[in-house]
This record gives sequence, C-alpha cells and structure tokens, in this order.
Amino acid sequence: MKKPTYHILVCNSFRIAGDAQGACNKKGASDLLQYISEEASDRGLDVAVSTTACLNVCSQGPVMVIHPNNFWYGGVESEEIIDEIFDALEEDELCEKYSIAD
Repeated sequence: MKKPTYHILVCNSFRIAGDAQGACNKKGASDLLQYISEEASDRGLDVAVSTTACLNVCSQGPVMVIHPNNFWYGGVESEEIIDEIFDALEEDELCEKYSIAD
C-alpha cells in the first residue's frame, strides 16, 4: 500500500459506546466528510480521510487535523472554510485563520 501524502482526521465525537454525541457531530462534522474527500480529489491532493472519536477540544469544533503537518483546525463548519484550508495546504502552509494549535 502506498501511504497517502496527507491524513485528514475529522472529529465526529464518537464515544466508547460508539455513539456520536459531542459538539463536533452536533455541529455537522459528518455532513462535511464527503465534501472533504471530493474536494481533495478534485484538487489532486493525495489524502485519506478518517473520522475520529472526540479530540477533546469541543469548544473549537468541528475540528479537523491534517497529518503529517500536525495542523489543527477548529470551527470547520462549511465548505468555504474547507476551501480556505485546502488553498493553504496546496501551498504547504498553515491556514492561520482557523488554526487552534501552536
């Protein structure tokens, strides 16, 4: 298997029991998964997209993390925000506007 250039994690607030209950899920994170995958593909970005359990920054949700860059983004609530993040990623830069980590 060829590993992808980027691994995008999208918090979906899954709990130990398997239920998605937290802030990211309630703010629509799951609704953006298909857009993230399709937009990355349209831009020619080599990505794998995964949903996660709670990333413990609920007040910042929905949260998206991009590895290997270790870019943490919060407030990822729309396709327009994803576009801005991907614009920066194409330049291998952090989109500071939505960054939640130092």
